[in-house]
Amino acid sequence: MTAPPAEILNRHRLAELAQSYEADIVRFLRDLIAIPAESGHEGPVVARIRQEMEKVGFDEVRIDPMGNILGRIGSGKTVIMMDSHTDTVGVGDPKEWAWDPYQGKVEDGYVFGRGACDQRAGMASMVYAGKLIKQLGLLGDYTLWVVGSVQEEDCDGLCWLYILKEDGIRPDCVVITEPSKLGIYRGHRGRMEIEVHLRGKSCHASAPERGDNPIYKMGRLVAEVERLNTRLKDDAFLGKGTIAVTEIRSLSPSLCAVPGACSIHLDRRLTAGETKESALAEVRALPGAEDAEIEIPTYDVPSYTGLRYPMEKYYPTWVLAESDPLAQAAIATFRGLWDKEPVVDKWTFSTNGVASMGLMSVPTIGFGPGEEEVAHSVIERVPIRHLVEAAQWYAAFPLIYTATTAKHPNG
Repeated sequence: MTAPPAEILNRHRLAELAQSYEADIVRFLRDLIAIPAESGHEGPVVARIRQEMEKVGFDEVRIDPMGNILGRIGSGKTVIMMDSHTDTVGVGDPKEWAWDPYQGKVEDGYVFGRGACDQRAGMASMVYAGKLIKQLGLLGDYTLWVVGSVQEEDCDGLCWLYILKEDGIRPDCVVITEPSKLGIYRGHRGRMEIEVHLRGKSCHASAPERGDNPIYKMGRLVAEVERLNTRLKDDAFLGKGTIAVTEIRSLSPSLCAVPGACSIHLDRRLTAGETKESALAEVRALPGAEDAEIEIPTYDVPSYTGLRYPMEKYYPTWVLAESDPLAQAAIATFRGLWDKEPVVDKWTFSTNGVASMGLMSVPTIGFGPGEEEVAHSVIERVPIRHLVEAAQWYAAFPLIYTATTAKHPNG
């Protein structure tokens, strides 16, 4: 690094100014939480993000044909992109919630609500990091794009395939702001969806011997899937690969007829060394799968703008080496701000990193406010302290990363 972090930025002034914007960050986050935006319906929340980006002084704000919002600061050589998806999952049974999930309740140092940590908190902190960069003059030979991406909850990575292939921007690195408890996260297991179909012979249920019930055959295959889960590969960093049956369906002319077909849906989490091909081969080799039709489904649902961008539902594993200059810059930023070592870890769930690094090979790292464990839950929340500290890290990182890559020009 050309200079230690303390010489690149005044961390005490940065912390002081970030703290002064705490109320603004919380207010903005609560506004975002108040806008329901499940996948394919992100338009209103994207409009609210645009309003705030323009208010705090981004150099350029645009929305691409898919509906992703991209806010730019600077116009330097090194291109850095930071991502927060703008969609959320639904609320499920409203009776499970002890408060209005769209109220953005503030209590005991937390903001509660659907999307609080997954993933509106990252966006709120990033937008105000932009304000900090501008106000403190933390500009350099870099271009920072703050991205609010769409449809991640339904098809993680789809939005980033579009951004990287169609928007004409090729970043040097991507920062994923999914909740990491302010740790440096450098990867996670991949995942894929698998459909298995078995055919039978339909008949009247009063004489089941006349037909061939595929539900019974599928039941035996489901037991084999359960056994397969116990013998999948393990990895010291990423953990074990898993497979689970998440849905069973049958096709029958009526409830008093033996069905003619039965299908199951499999959720497969891929650890290091597991691939799409190896995972399919394992399912095909299961006893009872000899006559099954096995496929990876395709996601083909229009975005809120009406654009369709089909994607196979395969999301590869990715890991950034801790020795990589990007990881080292992320760690150096944390050390420079707080004089302590960050937790360096990985996510349990999947993120848009499956596309940025997994499919498109752009170096990717993670740092986000909030706790992964409460995402998608009825106690979803984010610590207000995390919002302020994440804004500091996002504001400081571009300069630290630019200095790191100046010393390591070949990555």
